[in-house]
Amino acid sequence: MNNWEKDIELAQYTTFKIGGKADYFYRVKNADDLIGCIKLAKEKKLPFFILGSGSNLLVNDDGFRGLVIKMENNFIENLPEFRIEVGAGTPLNGLLAEAMKNDFTGLEWALGIPGTLGGAVCGNSGAFGQSISGSVEIVKILDIETLEIKDVGPEFCGFNYRNSIFKNNHRFIILSAILKFNKGSKEEIDKKIKEYISQRQAKNPTEPSAGCVFKNIQVNDEKISVGGLIEKSGLKGKIIGGAQISDKHANFIVNINNAKYADVLELIDLAKKTVKLKQGFDLEKEIIILK
Repeated sequence: MNNWEKDIELAQYTTFKIGGKADYFYRVKNADDLIGCIKLAKEKKLPFFILGSGSNLLVNDDGFRGLVIKMENNFIENLPEFRIEVGAGTPLNGLLAEAMKNDFTGLEWALGIPGTLGGAVCGNSGAFGQSISGSVEIVKILDIETLEIKDVGPEFCGFNYRNSIFKNNHRFIILSAILKFNKGSKEEIDKKIKEYISQRQAKNPTEPSAGCVFKNIQVNDEKISVGGLIEKSGLKGKIIGGAQISDKHANFIVNINNAKYADVLELIDLAKKTVKLKQGFDLEKEIIILK
């Protein structure tokens, strides 16, 4: 355990800037690192949590009584036939830059999303009607029960809206993925990027947050905006403690003044109850909560 850090403040590793200390913290650079770390955690009977960029995460102010494993296996390798292999710890913006350099299209929606490849695959991240699952060809995973590494396809991943097997079954840890793209033109890609920048600037808040708190709702062929439901329920701009339901986009809760974990939970609960009462819809969280 010599390389493990102790009593690390997790707030600094989340985009929400909320959260207490982890008892232990370890930065993973490759698969061997990860396997050794998990073996030791098992020997010590320590619970562990896999952390990417912390962009879709709310951490308890009491912290985490166990080991947080920070995935820093950051690499990008170009492959034949418009494909790229990407380490789980690679920032999405770095991957997008590489795709744009090659005139690969299909990832423009990821512009400005502060996540990593592993987190994006785990939560099937997306925007503007697209998602990472549309580009995934192979995912390399570690089975933490057998400590075997295997390659799996999209059918194993069980992708659906903002979800996958990895989000629901913590037996598997994403190590890397091979993504496939289409060849585009620089002009078309630049045009899409400019459009997406404009749309994000117009509606996304700039204060610390964990992105959209709730999944949008699909009813038959219609997708219902949860931000719109929360706004119609009169909660846009609502403040509890240091947290606020954003006055720019009501599906964001933002940290405006040293918000506490409890402040955010109270707003989440208020939004769920109020939308159910006034609009008749049940809201499902998109963010992960680490207690």
